[in-house]
Amino acid sequence: MTEELIENKYIEMGISKEVYEFGKEIEQGLKERFDRIDQTTEYNQMKVIDAMQKCRVSAECFQATSGYGYNDIGRDTLEEVYAECFHGEAALVRPQITCGTHALALALMSNLRPGDELLSPVGKPYDTLEEVIGIRPSKGSLAEYGITYRQVDLLNNRDFDFEGIRAAINERTKLVTIQRSKGYETRPTLSIARIKELISFVKSIKPDVICMVDNCYGEFVEEQEPLEVGADMIVGSLIKNLGGGLAPIGGYIVGKKECVDNAAYRLTSPGLGKEVGASLGVIQSFYQGFFMAPTVVSGALKGAVFAANIYEKLGFSVIPNGTESRHDIIQAVTFNNPDAMIAFCEGIQAAAPVDSYVTPEPWAMPGYDSDVIMAAGAFVQGSSIELSADGPIKPPYAVYFQGGLTWYHAKLGILMSLQKLKERNLVNTDLLC
Repeated sequence: MTEELIENKYIEMGISKEVYEFGKEIEQGLKERFDRIDQTTEYNQMKVIDAMQKCRVSAECFQATSGYGYNDIGRDTLEEVYAECFHGEAALVRPQITCGTHALALALMSNLRPGDELLSPVGKPYDTLEEVIGIRPSKGSLAEYGITYRQVDLLNNRDFDFEGIRAAINERTKLVTIQRSKGYETRPTLSIARIKELISFVKSIKPDVICMVDNCYGEFVEEQEPLEVGADMIVGSLIKNLGGGLAPIGGYIVGKKECVDNAAYRLTSPGLGKEVGASLGVIQSFYQGFFMAPTVVSGALKGAVFAANIYEKLGFSVIPNGTESRHDIIQAVTFNNPDAMIAFCEGIQAAAPVDSYVTPEPWAMPGYDSDVIMAAGAFVQGSSIELSADGPIKPPYAVYFQGGLTWYHAKLGILMSLQKLKERNLVNTDLLC
């Protein structure tokens, strides 16, 4: 009876029986895969609880502070929790860090000086970092401060160009930035094992170089994090994985004490550093979100695997594919057709608990070089750990799907995206049988 009720509810919400049955078949084939995801989740959940216990988190930590924020026990303890959980010497976890791009800019600008050079050995960074670096001119970029940039592209959009990296590293190379996730590219996301390989190679050439990992979208997907394999800093956003859908704002930097201190002095001012910065009543949501993060990430991860298998079977190019190991929560689907891309996003929006009646439209978002379409019905506006889909309206017309506070919401969103494609004859319906 329960199964019948579930099916009827999906149909009532606009999913055709044909689409529902197709999704059900795909899901049944993923039981073992989902069990492995649950095992990773359980391990990471224990890591979080263990760190909270070791750092003696108490109810007092949830008290709000204002003004200068001196002696903010909740803020300071939370940073100890992050450092403990991710194996760092220190951490900076603040609502004053507005987003992932801000956290990355802060880490770069605080640890680089005029005359230094920044190296990306994994190709082009995420679009919004282009202006931070100065690839695209912008006020206050690293380039304006005399910091140069060098890039080594991946071979075949997949493999490290070790000889190219060796040739690029020079006496001015101060910091190497490694973007874990694919961003708006179609390359594979980097596994912890591959990050270890890359860092080891870089350090063998120049041991004192700072290796920073852009950890966005990858936290708690695997059992290890980049600091455990040689990274000096990891950087990310609290409106992605680690906020658990509860943090309303924020970013983090974890790693070597000197690197984190440099970032703190840049965030506030020389002489003040981590000592100021009031938590402003959001600290409890930071703790709760971090506690929930492993479970929330698992729901998003199941959604990504489900989407890959759905769209791969329908003949679309997907990265990662349906069977590859997962190293972040993002699923790319290439449509080679703007109409299909837009229909997909409309389906994700229609499945949302918030603003489901809204139709997403492409627009010129700040920091991007083309119109971008974004679908998200989020409790925290802009939170990409909540179910969302987006991408630039340009060839190859790839959409990037991520998030889902629960697996069931992610499932509904994927089925609704397929429903929209089906209704507009943008998918081969013979394959649904």
